Amino acid sequence: MTPAPGDLVIETLFSGISRGTERLVLAGAVPPSEHDRMRCPLQEGAFPFPVKYGYCAVGRVVDGPAERLGRTVFALAPHQSRFACPPGLAHPLPEGLPPARAVLAANMETALTVVWDSGAGPGDRIAVVGAGVGGALAGWLCARLPGAQVTLVDSQPDRARLAAALGCGFAAPEAAGGEADVVLHASASPAGLATALALAGPEATVVEASWYGDRAVPAPLGGAFHSRRLRLVSSQVGRIPPARAPRWSHARRMATALSLLADPALDALISGETAFADLPAAYADIVAAPGTLCHRVRY
Repeated sequence: MTPAPGDLVIETLFSGISRGTERLVLAGAVPPSEHDRMRCPLQEGAFPFPVKYGYCAVGRVVDGPAERLGRTVFALAPHQSRFACPPGLAHPLPEGLPPARAVLAANMETALTVVWDSGAGPGDRIAVVGAGVGGALAGWLCARLPGAQVTLVDSQPDRARLAAALGCGFAAPEAAGGEADVVLHASASPAGLATALALAGPEATVVEASWYGDRAVPAPLGGAFHSRRLRLVSSQVGRIPPARAPRWSHARRMATALSLLADPALDALISGETAFADLPAAYADIVAAPGTLCHRVRY
């Protein structure tokens, strides 16, 4: 990308692979109706794949105004060793935040939005179905609500260790208790959605945080769905939720997401690391592996 007048030039230190979305992009599963909305700010090319895609880059400013030279920043930029970026899209890392952990910033921003959309509050029983990066971060946020009882629900037993590291309980889908006040669904599977609806108590809110690309997904809206008067709410990070939009900008939300990454416990969400030079050969396997959380790319 050729720098425009006023752009910063950033040398990448790390980037993160957001497995769920990038797997759909690699598979060419972004529906035409979403091609414009799914564009990353610094994306090159157009859907379907191949396209230069990614949104979890951390790097050092090497060209630009003197006051920004040498600063470490986060940007919604693809996986590449150097990129040009308008100053407003380069978010300074808070003092003390390791660049290697800052690759989680976009996922934290999404999780924060999901929790806002859920209306979760102190003392609530909260179930999070799908302990990938987004679900786990949402669970970590909810576990900091005073008195909240948070359970990560996942079909992979080894996610129990992740739940413990993040201060959450854990249950397999068949063993999870119901009557939750709030349910967050992040498994991107029909079975997970069915589990999420089954765990909700009367009048509870179920937030659908998964994105399915071009797949049609069955939802079990028969049975007791209506008699229990459940609320099924979509969540998407592209916009600030209406209740906060008058006061919150995207920049304020990103700065908050970065500040929330101060906890070293969140390093548990990094499930592997690959050198950028080795990424072309490894990428397809990384996004296909069910055990991948945030896979970090080292430059």
